[in-house]
Amino acid sequence: MTTATSPSHAPFHAVDLIRTKRDGGELSDAQIDWVIAAYTAHEIAEEQMSALAMAVFFRGLSGRELNRWTQAMINSGERLDFSSLSKPTADKHSTGGVGDKITLPLAPLVAACGVAVPQLSGRGLGHTGGTLDKLESIPGWRASVTNEEMLRQLAEVGAVICAAGAGLVPADKKLYALRDVTGTVESIPLIASSIMSKKLATGTAALVLDVKVGSGAFMKTLESASELAQTMVDLGQAAGVRTMALLTDMSSPLGLTAGNALEVEESIEVLAGGYAIGDTVPEERPLILDRIG
Repeated sequence: MTTATSPSHAPFHAVDLIRTKRDGGELSDAQIDWVIAAYTAHEIAEEQMSALAMAVFFRGLSGRELNRWTQAMINSGERLDFSSLSKPTADKHSTGGVGDKITLPLAPLVAACGVAVPQLSGRGLGHTGGTLDKLESIPGWRASVTNEEMLRQLAEVGAVICAAGAGLVPADKKLYALRDVTGTVESIPLIASSIMSKKLATGTAALVLDVKVGSGAFMKTLESASELAQTMVDLGQAAGVRTMALLTDMSSPLGLTAGNALEVEESIEVLAGGYAIGDTVPEERPLILDRIG
């Protein structure tokens, strides 16, 4: 893990990095390692990181820069290790949408096939509930588990859905909050590094990305969704994780219900052999639009 030096003895100056990226240049590996570690350690001013994020928003990151940026974010915290499990591991991530409850029936289905599913999920984004919000409609369910509890449940049950621990990619927690108030959330390199740093830090062997496309999705066009999907697949494969992405339609709500408790109930019905989540999708409108990886 890279440790940032104090501002008075810093090997770089934040303003120099801002100027470099503002003018279309590339940051070195050492500069990226330093800026992520120093920002996580509260050694770079918020306004300076805001300026750098805006420069990245307009200028982007090269493939090398993005790989290093993502790795530096992973290195800001702990990594999970599932090598002691006697079964392979696989994870999935969805960019979210109205009625998107796929994780709830998918995790136990995959576990039933002999694959361990360490599903670190999130809260709602915008007007849609997140997987953790949905599950918290079940009385007594808790989102936070220790690493030991997670490993034990994966060994005994085969799947766990929980929140990421405080020690996992702390750089992303700070940077995401900053992007949210500086108008830089939509940057594809920053979206990709945010998602993939958390997923790669879990140590899963395989990853499926569900990138939603359409009026109810974060990515409105197939072109922008394809760019995000390819960027994330490239990051995963560069890290040695078998990664693929599905571009799926989100031009109408997914399934028959929307609302946390209702979606949990619908998912249980699906697992019991009831109606399929895609029942409301007309046959002439394919749910899966493309596949990458």
